[in-house]
Amino acid sequence: MKLDILENILNLSIIDFIDVALVAILLYYVYKLVKGTVAINIFIGIVMVYVIWKITQALQMQLLSNILGGFISVGMFALIVVFQQEIRKFLLMLGSTNFGSRRNFLKQLKFLKTETKISTDVNILLSACEKMSASKTGALIVIERNNSLDFLVETGDKMNIKVTQPIIESIFFKNSPLHDGAIIIEGNTVKATRVILPVNNEKTIPQRFGLRHRAAVGITDRTDAIALAVSEETGQISCFRDGEFVNFDTTEELIDIIKSDLI
Repeated sequence: MKLDILENILNLSIIDFIDVALVAILLYYVYKLVKGTVAINIFIGIVMVYVIWKITQALQMQLLSNILGGFISVGMFALIVVFQQEIRKFLLMLGSTNFGSRRNFLKQLKFLKTETKISTDVNILLSACEKMSASKTGALIVIERNNSLDFLVETGDKMNIKVTQPIIESIFFKNSPLHDGAIIIEGNTVKATRVILPVNNEKTIPQRFGLRHRAAVGITDRTDAIALAVSEETGQISCFRDGEFVNFDTTEELIDIIKSDLI
């Protein structure tokens, strides 16, 4: 038995290793898409049904096996319905990834590294948000992750400015010509200002939040970006990810959450 297993391992070709590597990468991206959402529980449930189906087949439990088999046979259509948001994000991620760029290609493989340096200075962003919160200055900051946001840059003014606290505050200063709309940050650079974001009218958010927050929901629902919004009315700082509010108690906790998402 052991000799047969060893022989099978020795017979593995380079194509087999590539096949395993591609499946591992695919599973990694699926995990990244559903992590932290209700979809992860649904995904686990589907896996459990599949495992039980295989067990019933092995035990020759015909009735239960046929019922589960019928469920699995139409499972692809169920997956499309249940995971439509995640599938859309996955396809967007593939379509917006520029593998011709060495930097972006390495960015896609960053999970292979044991240590990853976060290029975005989250502390500076949150310090600026706290300052604007105190003065009730409205702001909308979008942090680019894997999905390219170049399709939104065209709606605003292209920039190439290093992220600093004074720069962020001056952009959203009420009398500044750049304060309207959102800014997009890639790495530690402001790549665009006055950006027009898609507004999400499908999800219900509290009445006290306006278009700025709906725009934050819209962009994070369509891409894997992270959005920070400062309310002009209350000064409250809100964070959005996957089209949902991120719950946090302190600024330090929010900093840790964003840093973990950027790794």
